[in-house]
Amino acid sequence: FRYGFLLLLLPILKAVTALEEKNIISKLGDNVTLSCIYNKKTLPLKNLRVYWQIADDSYQEKCSVVHALISGQDDNSNQCIRFKDRTQLFWDRLEDGDFSLLLLNVSQSDGHTYKCVVLEKIDRPIVIHEAEVVLSLAASYSQPILSGPIRNSDSSGEEVTFNCRSGNGYPKPNVYWINKVNNSRLSPSKTDIIPHNDGTFSVFSTLKVKATSNMQIECSIENEMLQENLSANYTQQKKSSDSGTESDENLGKKGRGAQAAGIISIVFVIGLLTVLICWLWRRRSSKLVSYR
Repeated sequence: FRYGFLLLLLPILKAVTALEEKNIISKLGDNVTLSCIYNKKTLPLKNLRVYWQIADDSYQEKCSVVHALISGQDDNSNQCIRFKDRTQLFWDRLEDGDFSLLLLNVSQSDGHTYKCVVLEKIDRPIVIHEAEVVLSLAASYSQPILSGPIRNSDSSGEEVTFNCRSGNGYPKPNVYWINKVNNSRLSPSKTDIIPHNDGTFSVFSTLKVKATSNMQIECSIENEMLQENLSANYTQQKKSSDSGTESDENLGKKGRGAQAAGIISIVFVIGLLTVLICWLWRRRSSKLVSYR
């Protein structure tokens, strides 16, 4: 029974079946289970044929067989090369009607709609169950790093620049800049999303705003597919002139106190050395007198 011939017959030789559809999301590099469960009755494996295919019409010529089970045995002679050694059935579940497929080490190129077709052969093969699984791939972005300006006390009103970066995520992220003082949205000056060879992206965003006395800025990186939102915050309070003077006075007092403590320590050490030298001199003198 050739695969090409099978594909032509599938639309004709069908029992009344309801197409089961599922959507799943997997992270890049993980193992994922594509579900296909026929739980109406227990069937002898020798009468069954199970085919996993990529359902995308545009992909049929490139890859028509992901995994195949014929009469209780794996038959991957026509398996697409890129799925070789990456697919497994759950052998302890097959007789219970669980024909789910384990796909190992998923990559961005595995994002397709997969179709499971189960045929029972008594007189002739008849499709008794079908299932489709839409596999979407995603990757978490790294914790964003936010760098802000180094300000002096007189910088209010000048234009300052913030940079936010994050990487190794998929798909493309949403980037938000937020003024945390009033929770208003800020528009970035520039946002670059850079693709990598492994299919992931890095993002670099720049924000330019007028400095205020109390800046609280947040950069947020959102991965909608994984429903993840990572953020980094910048907070800087502008010191008042009074507090600055008070801080200077305190620093001066601490400096003078440290200087006085240092002088006292030096005097103490010199006095201790003087006493020690005098004691040694007297001891030496007494020994000389005794000798004479």
